Amino acid sequence: MNLTLRVWRQQNANAPGSFVSYQVNDVTPDMSFLEMLDALNEDLTNRQEPPIAFEHDCREGICGSCGFLINGVAHGGQRGTTVCQLAMRFFKDGDTITLEPWRARAFPVIRDLIVNRSAFDRIIQAGGFISAPTGSAPDANSILVPKEDADTAFDAAACIGCGACVAACPNASAMLFTSAKITHLNSLPQGQPQRDQRTLSMVDAMRNQLFGSCTNHGECEAVCPKQIPLEFIGKMNRDLIGALWHKHREPLVTASIVQLPSAEESHEQIHDGVGTRLHGDGHQHLPEEAQVDVQAASPEHAATRQ
Repeated sequence: MNLTLRVWRQQNANAPGSFVSYQVNDVTPDMSFLEMLDALNEDLTNRQEPPIAFEHDCREGICGSCGFLINGVAHGGQRGTTVCQLAMRFFKDGDTITLEPWRARAFPVIRDLIVNRSAFDRIIQAGGFISAPTGSAPDANSILVPKEDADTAFDAAACIGCGACVAACPNASAMLFTSAKITHLNSLPQGQPQRDQRTLSMVDAMRNQLFGSCTNHGECEAVCPKQIPLEFIGKMNRDLIGALWHKHREPLVTASIVQLPSAEESHEQIHDGVGTRLHGDGHQHLPEEAQVDVQAASPEHAATRQ
């Protein structure tokens, strides 16, 4: 079949870009989309014209390198399919196909269909790791992981960071990507030590990378080639609220109560020695040495020192 491609051509992020039309002939239904672009680039090279720049690596839907808009839809619109997995049998003879890069402030164009997605890397660098002892590998059964938690972590880890969620979102939000990376580690026992700090750091890094906010359109889930569910954003929001609560919660301090140094004394001795003396202003009738300690810890005393 013969196709017409309208491809966005742009030298760099600062140069102006425009659509350029190309004719591609003798395309077979068994070709992948990238193989069709390879054929077009070979023809452009033979004609001494600059080939179309597009990113790719594994061509198996694993690496997340390939990704651009096809007729305005990320990865071409086939559910659970990346550009490299998209077959030409989904198109018809005589079709006009429009190709353009991801459109987001956080993803500046490098050239043609290639964008800079290093903003994702900076989000992962902020907290996409766990603390683990060095040395030999631990025994497989040393840390037990519930089946439900393992399934959740596995589903979240399927995210390949292609950027389709950002390109499809009207706000260019990276919430689905960030929530997948956070949920992956927060669901496992190994990720609990840094759970709060990870959530706070990665969300803060996302906000600093020019991404928009989530308004629950759901476009990100619709175009995600790994079908990351929208519920992960809800999980991340709950983790964020919990992390903020833990961060700002202050320990309960009662200045009028003196902790006895001896933990070996009986409950009755503690009750008789402390409880019977706490009356009036709370520390008026305590021993002199205790009054000094309490006064030093009181807000009024701290204010006078300042």
